[in-house]
Amino acid sequence: MKKKSLALVLATGMAVTTFGGTGSAFADSKNVLSTKKYNETVQSPEFISGDLTGATGKKAESVVFDYLNAAKGDYKLGEKSAQDSFKVKQVKKDAVTDSTVLRLQQVYEGVPVWGSTQVAHVSKDGSLKVLSGTVAPDLDKKDKLKNKNKIEGAKAIEIAQQDLGGTPKYEVEPKADLYVYQNGEETTYAYVVNLNFLEPSPGNYYYFIEADSGKVLNKYNKLDHVTNEDKSPVKQEAPKQEAKPVVKPVTGTNKVGTGKGVLGDTKSLNTTLSGSSYYLQDNTRGATIFTYDAKNRSTLPGTLWADADNVFNAAYDAAAVDAHYYAGRTYDYYKATFNRNSINDAGAPLKSTVHYGSKYNNAFWNGSQMVYGDGDGVTFTSLSGGIDVIGHELTHAVTEYSSDLIYQNESGALNEAISDVFGTLVEYYDNRNPDWEIGEDIYTPGKAGDALRSMSDPTKYGDPDHYSKRYTGSGDNGGVHTNSGIINKAAYLLANGGTHYGVTVSGVGKDKVGAIYYRANTQYFTQSTTFSQARAGLVQAAADLYGANSAEVAAVKQSYSAVGVN
Repeated sequence: MKKKSLALVLATGMAVTTFGGTGSAFADSKNVLSTKKYNETVQSPEFISGDLTGATGKKAESVVFDYLNAAKGDYKLGEKSAQDSFKVKQVKKDAVTDSTVLRLQQVYEGVPVWGSTQVAHVSKDGSLKVLSGTVAPDLDKKDKLKNKNKIEGAKAIEIAQQDLGGTPKYEVEPKADLYVYQNGEETTYAYVVNLNFLEPSPGNYYYFIEADSGKVLNKYNKLDHVTNEDKSPVKQEAPKQEAKPVVKPVTGTNKVGTGKGVLGDTKSLNTTLSGSSYYLQDNTRGATIFTYDAKNRSTLPGTLWADADNVFNAAYDAAAVDAHYYAGRTYDYYKATFNRNSINDAGAPLKSTVHYGSKYNNAFWNGSQMVYGDGDGVTFTSLSGGIDVIGHELTHAVTEYSSDLIYQNESGALNEAISDVFGTLVEYYDNRNPDWEIGEDIYTPGKAGDALRSMSDPTKYGDPDHYSKRYTGSGDNGGVHTNSGIINKAAYLLANGGTHYGVTVSGVGKDKVGAIYYRANTQYFTQSTTFSQARAGLVQAAADLYGANSAEVAAVKQSYSAVGVN
């Protein structure tokens, strides 16, 4: 596969110092490390763990705010209180440690700071055990934040649309939200404009428009693809919009049908009999699974797939058969392994659309559903034919509902790697010719033995396997499908062991890799987690699960040292 060329320096640095040891941090648990990772770029902590406050007996929110108020100097909050500097976005219980987990959003004078989210773990006795996430420093000192002159949000949308070009068919009404935005060394107010469309080519663009000047500071496409398209924003006119079909779940009787998939194999399918038709609607799991037909158009979700005899053996059925079956198996993996009820852990329906567009060579998660192209028959066959592809894309949704990693630069590459890890683990779970290659079943159908990416050897397809070899460009959102190879290699080494760049890693097996990466993604990663912060979160996750002095903790450290991430 021809790989992408990149040109923008990754925005997040790796200059981090670690303080503290790895011994037991407090008397009632052997599983919390005593660690402080310090970010030299912003001159403040980015990951700390241990017995940070002692038992207070207070509610979790009070514990976190009291700690941050006492550490205002370390986090460079200025004169503002923690209560004025952070808002609690989410509170959950952690079944592993019996802690309360708070997700925070940094704010400045009530305006959220883009990408500045934090996670805090408070034990049941009111002790702060972990605080993860970088805090934007010294906002009181930023001259641009003293400027209250702002263009209207509608003007910001207009500027973004002019830069995008054309007249796309929007899936949702464009909107502009005001944020504090860190633009290199400069911090300013910016409108974050979201332009989500399907025609003339799919896009979910985020534009950052400086609020006082109207300047475009940054832009990227958040459409979570399985492979890099590396396309510039659209510049042609979109076709005339079509009316969306009304799509509703059907009521009826649960049935089991059969069908042949993209590779010709026969699968059992959970369907719904309603009237005289059998629909690809699976009501047998904690989340309903729907599969739709786009009929080679670009209207979503399309028409709920129906059949007359519950036997889906026609060639046109194959993409739907695999999308439906593999979505169910991905649900089963997350439920059986982590007791997660669908992508949001609350039973959200899983919607897939096949036969999207004409010879469309990609698959994507658009923020609400999965979409699969048929491929052109040369570069790709129907993309729903790869279970690792479906596991990959649905894991983007899991990430969106947990860490919500920003799809650009290092956090975006981490996002992609997590999807590759779990796409592979879903493939192993279904035991369907599993391997550590991504997309091998649907890529170049006329050529055997190749794939989109390799986790065992990322360099096989031109991706880096060490931080020193990372791409430093702007293409592919700063290399999200490229630099993911670094994390993929670390995950492969953690599972299988091996020696890489002179560092020997003792493998712990794929199941423990899944447990460690899932816990880190749902409990410790934040929107802007870098590779180095990911290492800290994964080490902590391993400590939670297996003990601070465990072989698993040592192996996580080895795996990241082997790829040059400290």
